[in-house]
Amino acid sequence: MKVERVSRTQSVVDGLLDEIIAGRLVAGETLPAEADLAMLLGVSRLTLREGVRLLQAQGVIVPVPGSRHRIAPVEEWTGLEAVVRLARSGGARRRSSLDLIDMRVMFETGAAELAAPRCTDDHIAQLESMLALMRAAHDNGDVPGFVDADLAFHDVIFAAADNRILVASVRPLTTMLQDSRTETSSVRDIREHAIAEHAAVLEAMRTRSADAAREAMASHMRQTRDDLLHYVLGE
Repeated sequence: MKVERVSRTQSVVDGLLDEIIAGRLVAGETLPAEADLAMLLGVSRLTLREGVRLLQAQGVIVPVPGSRHRIAPVEEWTGLEAVVRLARSGGARRRSSLDLIDMRVMFETGAAELAAPRCTDDHIAQLESMLALMRAAHDNGDVPGFVDADLAFHDVIFAAADNRILVASVRPLTTMLQDSRTETSSVRDIREHAIAEHAAVLEAMRTRSADAAREAMASHMRQTRDDLLHYVLGE
């Protein structure tokens, strides 16, 4: 029973976000009547209220005393779940792609810097294994396999950084990263560039040098941005 309640509440969150992103519910205006929203989403009023409360916590819906709640402008949204869902929508594709890389630069270069002095021989072995899987997937034209190995490579670095807050901060971006990596990794040249950059990161990690690891990861992020602009966005 509890699992069902959580699932239906999440469906309210997703449904309301989709309505707002599509422009059918307009930022700055009040929400429709509770009964109408519940009918639209196919849920009870209690479940609707729970979903609305979650969106209030993310800054998407603003309570107005004595009146119906107001939909906040997207610039005021504070919840990562809501922002990521907006970013994955078609209209925000370019902005979200570049925003994601900027975010990755901050997270991943710092993670590499932390991880290098802390990484164990087992971490190095895992990185070697993931890089080998990337190469094999590339040779076979296996884009999903390439993406899985690519994401796993970076997961090893985050694990080696041994910072639980860092890991928790990155986790909500996983779905968005999966989508963006699949799009870019469909391009053969981008996969080849990624393999070279990951190999350089691995070599830097072997040295256990924080500076070398940070610079290698920064190079990888620069290449990722350049490839996105050239091959995907056509700029």
